[in-house]
Amino acid sequence: MSGRMTIVSVRPWQVAAAWFCLVLLLATCIPCRPAGAVQLGEARYRELKRVLVLHSFGREFRPWSEYARSIKAELERQSPWPLDVQEHTLLMARFNNPGPEAPFVEYLHSVYQGALPDIVVSIGAPAARFVQRYRQKLFPGTPMVLTVVEQRLVNRFELTDNDVVVAVRNDFMAAFENILQVMPDTKNVAVVIGASPLEKFWIDEVRRELKPLEGRLALTWYSDLSFEEILKRGATLPPHTALFWGLMSVDAAGIVHEGDFALRRLHAVANAPIFSYQEPFFGGNSVGGPMHSVAETSAKTVGAAIRILGGEKPAGIKYDPIGFAPPKYDWRELQRWGISESRLPPDSEILFREPPVWAQYRWQMLLIAAVILVQAALISGLLHERQRRRGAEVESRQRLAELAHVNRYSALGEMTTSIAHELNQPLGSILTNAETAELMLKGASPDLDEIRQILADIRRDDQRASEVIRRLRSILKKTPFEIANIELNDTVREAIGLVRAVAEGRRITLTYTPVLADLRVKGDPVQLQQVVLNLIINAMDAISDARKREVSVWTVRVGNEAEVNVVDTGPGMAASDLANVFDPFFTTKPQGMGMGLAIAKTIVEAHHGTISATNQPAGGARFTIRLPLLR
Repeated sequence: MSGRMTIVSVRPWQVAAAWFCLVLLLATCIPCRPAGAVQLGEARYRELKRVLVLHSFGREFRPWSEYARSIKAELERQSPWPLDVQEHTLLMARFNNPGPEAPFVEYLHSVYQGALPDIVVSIGAPAARFVQRYRQKLFPGTPMVLTVVEQRLVNRFELTDNDVVVAVRNDFMAAFENILQVMPDTKNVAVVIGASPLEKFWIDEVRRELKPLEGRLALTWYSDLSFEEILKRGATLPPHTALFWGLMSVDAAGIVHEGDFALRRLHAVANAPIFSYQEPFFGGNSVGGPMHSVAETSAKTVGAAIRILGGEKPAGIKYDPIGFAPPKYDWRELQRWGISESRLPPDSEILFREPPVWAQYRWQMLLIAAVILVQAALISGLLHERQRRRGAEVESRQRLAELAHVNRYSALGEMTTSIAHELNQPLGSILTNAETAELMLKGASPDLDEIRQILADIRRDDQRASEVIRRLRSILKKTPFEIANIELNDTVREAIGLVRAVAEGRRITLTYTPVLADLRVKGDPVQLQQVVLNLIINAMDAISDARKREVSVWTVRVGNEAEVNVVDTGPGMAASDLANVFDPFFTTKPQGMGMGLAIAKTIVEAHHGTISATNQPAGGARFTIRLPLLR
């Protein structure tokens, strides 16, 4: 081979072709990404994460179900990766005599063989002990978060660097001191705890912690009773007793209970307040106090899980045991049991407080207030109108009384001659008898018996004159409308007595026929006498030119009404006049004013009665007054 270098000429299109082949070669060397994948720097955030959640007592068994629900919700909210959450329930911790765990272990082994979860989250102490015991067979190398485990139940000998413990700390002394603080009169506390192995452990722990309260507080234990017996005793607790709800997974009869449902049944019948240290039981069933916070425990659990799934080593994640959160109370239970808010600790939170009626029914109350205001305005207006009407009625009665008084004067003016005659007759008799007695006394031996008879005649004539004057005074006196219980027959008789002399002077036969029974009515006697006088005088005027000159007056009872009839023997009234005879200023007399019958009608109607006018078939007019009888 020659040492000369041969220079090859390369054209531009050849260079471009070489660059294209190089790019194509590099593209074929880079593995293809699956559909939906993101860039290489984000691939790890889109990787599916598998989370196994293991329950101790059941997925819906409180209080742990609330922790599990909160943890899952927070995981889904905070996780930057898609999650596949698998849940399994241990269940065996709920029985007094748990069976073998081998079948359940084999089941989990078959499910997760070759596809281990990225993290295991155990809820409660039984689940924590289970995963620790079978870690090597089921989940070798898988990080675990053991949460909602009371610190006394943590198996620290089997903890590894691949575990994170989110423990809680039960402070029973604080829970019972809270009962004594809010209810200082408490003498006894009935403790409701079941009969499973875990619950028996807690019975011993509660006894040990509460030893300082011996002598101050008596404790009654229900762990050896069936739940039905617990319900009976809870309904008949003595005064100054409280109930403490620990846990009820299985009772002494071996019956399994869902914690929340069992507590609701006890709350429905209990005659004493119920306290608990678990927040999931708060809100409708227990009074409250210091309790474990679901939110705080869930937050630490989710925080540890996110950090582990993100690649952090579990050994570097440490938490102190979580104690009770600040106390909170159910306002409804405080009201039910009469617990004063002043007894609650200073940092307490009161929940479920019912809003005041104004805030709860604001629009309804505004509507009601508006209706009340409108009604008040209407009532005020009606009262004002009623007062005005009453004033008008009083004034009308006063005017009626004045007009009636004038009418009486007018009527009596027509009877002046007869009245004077009626008075002169007894007065003349008195004078004659007095002169006769005087002459007899001048004699030597006056006849005393004769003088006694003369004196008796004088007394009789004086009483007759006095009666005429009394009738005139009663009919002429100006008094307001006065209602009284009167006997109508007597009232009509007095009116006829006033006008009888007029009738005799006019040579008119005036007859009065009263009904035999009493006619008790309510009215003003003067006003009613005026009505009767007007009717009689009108009747006498109507027969002034008649051949038969008679006026008949009679009373009768018709049902519940008293009836007064005044009938004359005159020509009667024209048919057209009957409809207008009671109208003001209507008259058939040449010198009449037309007010007498109008006043009479007004007086009768003021007595809740009626007055009517008709023509008699045999001739003459008939006026009828009807007034309601007293019952």
